Formats: sequence, C-alpha cells, structure tokens
Amino acid sequence: MSVSIFDSFLTTTDMIAVFDDAAIVQGMFRFEQALAQAQADEGLLPQSAARAIAGVCNAQLYDLPALITAGRRAGSLAIPLIKELTKTVALYDQEAASKVHWGSTSQDVIDTAMVLATRDALQLLDDGLHDLTGRLLLLAGEHLATPVLARTLMQPAQVTSFGFKLAGWLAPLVRARTRLRECAQRALQLQLGGAVGTLAVMGEQGAAVGARMAQALDLRLADAAWHTQRDEWVRLGLEVAVLTGSLGKLATDLSLMAQGEIAELAEPSGNGRGGSSAMPHKRNPVSAMIALAAATRTPQHAAALLAAMGQQHERGLGNWQAELAEWPGLFLSAHGALQALDEAFAGLHIDTARMRRNIDSLQGLVFAEAASSYLAATIGKSAAHALLEKMTGESLTSGRHLADVLEAAIAADPQLQAAIDLAHLRTLFDPVAATAPAHKLAQEQLRRLRDDIHHFSK
Repeated sequence: MSVSIFDSFLTTTDMIAVFDDAAIVQGMFRFEQALAQAQADEGLLPQSAARAIAGVCNAQLYDLPALITAGRRAGSLAIPLIKELTKTVALYDQEAASKVHWGSTSQDVIDTAMVLATRDALQLLDDGLHDLTGRLLLLAGEHLATPVLARTLMQPAQVTSFGFKLAGWLAPLVRARTRLRECAQRALQLQLGGAVGTLAVMGEQGAAVGARMAQALDLRLADAAWHTQRDEWVRLGLEVAVLTGSLGKLATDLSLMAQGEIAELAEPSGNGRGGSSAMPHKRNPVSAMIALAAATRTPQHAAALLAAMGQQHERGLGNWQAELAEWPGLFLSAHGALQALDEAFAGLHIDTARMRRNIDSLQGLVFAEAASSYLAATIGKSAAHALLEKMTGESLTSGRHLADVLEAAIAADPQLQAAIDLAHLRTLFDPVAATAPAHKLAQEQLRRLRDDIHHFSK
C-alpha cells in the first residue's frame, strides 16, 4: 500500500510493509497455491496442475500497478489477478489453467490475504507490547516509593506513588495484549465459501479442501464462510483501536508531565530529536505527539468498521470494500504509537527532585484531606473539614505551609492542643509516607502484571 508522507510520519516502515501492495498480492497467491494443492490432494485436480499453479504464484512476476488499476474497473482486485494467473499458468499447462481458482470466489482470496497480513501485523504489535510493558514494569518497580502529584480535573489533588502511576499505564497494555491474542485465535481464520458460501462447486470434498488449506496456511478453519458475518473480524479490529486509545492516554500523561512548568518527565533528546526550527531551548515530546496523533485518528477507523457490518445478503456492496480500506489504518496507527512510546521510555528522563519540588511548592495543601481525616477522630468530621477549609485559605493568603498554619491554630486552642499528637500530625505532611497506600496497591498489582507478562513468554 502507498501512504502519504504524513501517514508515514505516524507509523513504521515495518507495518507499512505488512500491508504493502506486494504483500497483499502475495497473500492472495498463497491462497491460490494452497487451494490448488488441497484440491490436488483431494483428487479434484492432478498434482501436476497444482505444481503448475504454484510455480507462478509469485507477486514479482506480475505488473502490480496494472493489476490494481484493472481491479478498480472490475470491482475487485481478485478478478484481474486470477485472470493474469490463469494466463500465466496456461503458458506452461493448459489443463492446469482451467483449474485456477476453481470453486472459490474473489472474497475468499482477498479476505484470506488480509488475514495473513493481519497475523504479521499482530506479531509486530505483540513484539512492541513486549518491549514497552517490560520497560514500564521495570520502572514501576523502581519508583514504588517515589512521591509525585496525582492530578484530578487537571489540578493537583494528592500525593501518590510514581510507581503506582506507571502501573496504571502498564495494566491496560497487558490487558490489550491478552485480548488481542484471544481475538486473534478466533478471527484469524480461512475464508473459503465459493460463490455464495456453500462450497457448492467442490461438493462433498469442499470441507476437506478447506481443512487442508487451513492447515497449510496455519489458520483456523471457520465453521462456515464468514463473507458477511464480520463479528469476529471487527471485534479484533476494535481491540486494536482500544490498544491505541490506551497508548493515547499514556501519551497524554507523558506530554503533560513533560511541560516546562511541570518538568517531571522528559523524552530522550539529541540527534535532532524534539528540536524546534525557531527556538533552540525547546525539547518537544515527539513520541507523545505521534502517539496522540495516532490515537486521534483511530476512532474514525473503528467507527467505519462498525458502520460496514450491515453487509447485504451473501456479499456486501460497498461496505466490505470500505472495511478493507479502513483496516490497515488501525494497525498503522497502533504500531506507530507503540514504537514511538517505546523509544520514549527507552531513554525517559525522570526528575524525582522536580516531582518533590512540585509537591513542596503547594505548601502542604495536597495533604489537607489526610489532616482533616485525622482531626475528625477528635473534633468530628464537620468541624475538622471546616477547620481545614479555613486553614487552607490562610495558608494560601499568607504563603505559609499548611502544617505550620495548622500547628499554630492547634497551639492557640488548649482543647485541640491536649487532644492532637503534633508529631503524628507532621507525618501526615511527609510526601514519602503519603505514598504508602499507593505503594502497597502498586506492589500487588505489579505482582499480578508480572505473572501475566511471564505467561506471554511461555
């Protein structure tokens, strides 16, 4: 397939190659070769005919641009491909030429070629997920006790563990890898039905031919032709879309934490990476940018797949063709986002000192809830909330740390002074101690995720 320079910017050469014109056409020839050999093994045509057909099932022997142009006029790429294959076989064996594509139909060959390409595409995604989840798992374990601001509605909320945040990025990717493998087991299946899905031309031997073809191509044998039953296939595509959405969420957080005013994370730099044509000081998060752009485009591809499911009768008119055109885009975006983020995390700069300064700059306000909960045991929830609300306002006005303002208020109130353990109160404002709940949760979550990741390698 050909992609624009802007498409190629958001994906990888490896994924482009999977859905390249030559790769898809070669997949179609693999179908024809497997069909002929299976039919020969079942006695439906001579072994010599199968060999003659197999001998010219090579995309390099054909004028691909001419095939594609002819396919547009014919309404299917398979039609001119079979015509040219038949002509080429006839040069060597006239009898074999009469058996080319016998008992099959255009959608059989095209769908199966797309299944073969998709299997390769899924392997690229699985390899990329292996690398990225491995990096995230390692970093999460290293930063279980690293304090960082948690932010809700784009505002500082409380202190959490950076390891906990990393585990939150990791978990959806591990789940995506599982779901993709599960969906692939069902969706990567041979398409073979003949004209209307009944294998009528091959008669009683049709099922045996299908079984042999599925084995030769290492594909699942479908219960029946799925020409217009696209549920398993579309479900696989939607899982790719969900993966890209999860990568987009990770990229969003990364880009926000890399902002100059926050500066807690930074993508690797050097060799022109992330530079600006006008501003030498800039360090742009280009990996996050690529992943966000890919994630932005993905919902349209996913929606098109769903819209194309209402295919008419036994062969879709327009909607199947739309699905074919949209399908590669899902994988191009997903792999582009995946590789970009893997490159970012391979050399990610984590500024734990800046994380701490960002916490400290908030004058203890992010610990207000913890202090309120502690005071509630002594003076009641409502009174504690009211007191902390007043103290936070005073802290903001005076520029003093909330702990100092609160201690002064307690010292001025004999009843509070007698009831409150100031030493314990001070610990509630310790950023490292504040990571404890997140630390504990992340530790258990990482144990489960590590087991899941280990399971993939078996």
